[in-house]
Amino acid sequence: MTETAVLRRRAPEQPPAPPRRGGVPAGLLRTARPRQWVKNVLVVAAPAAAGELFSGHALTQLALVFVLFTACAAAVYLVNDARDADADRAHPVKRHRPVAAGQVPVPVAYAVGGLLGVLAPTAAAWLCGPAVAALLTAYLAMQLAYCISLKHVLVVDLAVVTTGFLMRAMVGGLALGIPLSRWFLITTGFGALFMVSAKRYSEAVQMAGKAGATRALLTEYTTGYLRFVWQLAAGVAVLGYCLWAMEEGGVPHTSVLPWRQLSMVAFILAILRYAVFADRGTAGEPEDVVLRDRALALIGVAWVAMYGLAVANW
Repeated sequence: MTETAVLRRRAPEQPPAPPRRGGVPAGLLRTARPRQWVKNVLVVAAPAAAGELFSGHALTQLALVFVLFTACAAAVYLVNDARDADADRAHPVKRHRPVAAGQVPVPVAYAVGGLLGVLAPTAAAWLCGPAVAALLTAYLAMQLAYCISLKHVLVVDLAVVTTGFLMRAMVGGLALGIPLSRWFLITTGFGALFMVSAKRYSEAVQMAGKAGATRALLTEYTTGYLRFVWQLAAGVAVLGYCLWAMEEGGVPHTSVLPWRQLSMVAFILAILRYAVFADRGTAGEPEDVVLRDRALALIGVAWVAMYGLAVANW
């Protein structure tokens, strides 16, 4: 009876067994992080900025590039989860990941990740050209290096994740042979750094005083430093966008209004709105902020409308 009583007292302290939903295919799909695929929509950024988005050839190429980049990202997630399976089992949230929970065997995750990592650049070289294949190969190499060691290096981890977003924004332009504007690269790069550092800041705020931070580096970054980074990145992104918008001057030519310059208002409002969540420490999941905040969604629609009118020279 004494042992039973002790076991009953200890039982609540043991976390419940991770649920297993479906078989190995379902586990592989979950490991590929479908919710994260929204990030790969950035492949349309360069063609949209150049006003070359709506031809049949462009849409076909961009759909193909989206699939190939998603395959590369899935390969990285699979290898990362296979590599971190033991550590993830000790984490209160990550222990539910399919590889850590045993739903997907570690060798299977490595094998599928490696297969995707080889097939995606090969298909890109055949279907999209050597520039796209080279960029996807560079993305895979950089992300795998991040999984192995770079995620433990201060500042470099921020730069690697930011560069991943920048590569997504660049690949569509490379696939269609569109020259990439310096202002486009500056705005996209620092906009990505803004969101990445805001995410880290939110995680640091939420994990303050708690054991088991989701990222080892959160114990080395200070919230003050991360706040400085996202504020600096937001300022440079706004400056880059404004310089781009004003590049042709503020006087409209054949359009009714200077839509390109007016779009600065929506862009700045979007940055300010997102900064509200960053400041609160609730921007840990950027896709949730973007998709669930109605005000931010309306600002985004207004920006797209104004930018579209500028491209159409209406």
